[in-house]
Amino acid sequence: MADTLKIGVSSCLLGEKVRYDGGHKLNRYITDVLGPRFTFVPVCPEVGCGLPVPREAMRLEGDPAGPRLVTIGSRIDLTERMLAFCRQAVSTLERENLCGFVFKKGSPSSGLFRVRVWNRGLPDRHSQGLFARAVVEHFPLLPVEEEGRLEDPDLRENFIERVFAFSRLRDSIQNDGSIGGLVNFHSRHKLQLMAHHPALCREMGWMVAAARSMEHRELLERYGRRFMATLGFHATVRKNTDVLRHIAGYFGKLLPADEKQELAEMIGQYQGRLVPLVVPLTLLKHYARKFDHPYLREQTYLDPHPAELMLRNHA
Repeated sequence: MADTLKIGVSSCLLGEKVRYDGGHKLNRYITDVLGPRFTFVPVCPEVGCGLPVPREAMRLEGDPAGPRLVTIGSRIDLTERMLAFCRQAVSTLERENLCGFVFKKGSPSSGLFRVRVWNRGLPDRHSQGLFARAVVEHFPLLPVEEEGRLEDPDLRENFIERVFAFSRLRDSIQNDGSIGGLVNFHSRHKLQLMAHHPALCREMGWMVAAARSMEHRELLERYGRRFMATLGFHATVRKNTDVLRHIAGYFGKLLPADEKQELAEMIGQYQGRLVPLVVPLTLLKHYARKFDHPYLREQTYLDPHPAELMLRNHA
């Protein structure tokens, strides 16, 4: 759909038969759960650089800082061919306005973490796939993840949260890149940032407060880097509990004693991992609407991503 966010995805994860053996690695979470919420931009670097399906298996060899891509049997070095595709591909992807990328684990082209690098016939060190590295270097703020790690609820939530936050950041800068626009953006994201890294959130507040003393383009670039880096830290139970109690404080004089006690107990049950985050949040969102609190109702922390994804439903 035209109004959905775009994320890049390794083609084989969408069920496309592009792997070296003619098969695929269909990932049902990506296609069935994320599919209705995102527009996918599939990329297979091997097919993209002109290799056939099926094809000879290949691997990374040599220096992990600059590994070579070599076919295992015939020993053909495909490094320059792949790097040429990478340069063209990242340029093309600029026009797609991606908000994230999901890569295939372990692939010598698309693996994001701990891809084996071989030396003297043995797996010696680890690196990144050549295409994955090109994407990360060309789009340093873009949220990226491997498909295998999406099975972890915390990693999955963090990635999707960063995807939507990145989209809001980009839209905000494009639509209103003024200092006032940045102040408004930071204000709406303050509690979300606090849940990830309170100290960095404070530093970003100081940055915004001193905005007029900085060159504007540099300010936006520095803020963007710090914003995405802060969200890269995980929102733990402890940090979420601190933010929940902070929000509850806004209703301290508005709630009767029994409702105040119920809210405190709900937050305590979340802290004890007895209920998922969505439970106390639902109650807090109810009070934010009931008392029509404008600051809280605008906080992205309360709705950082679509509820249909159920990312906050695990205890």
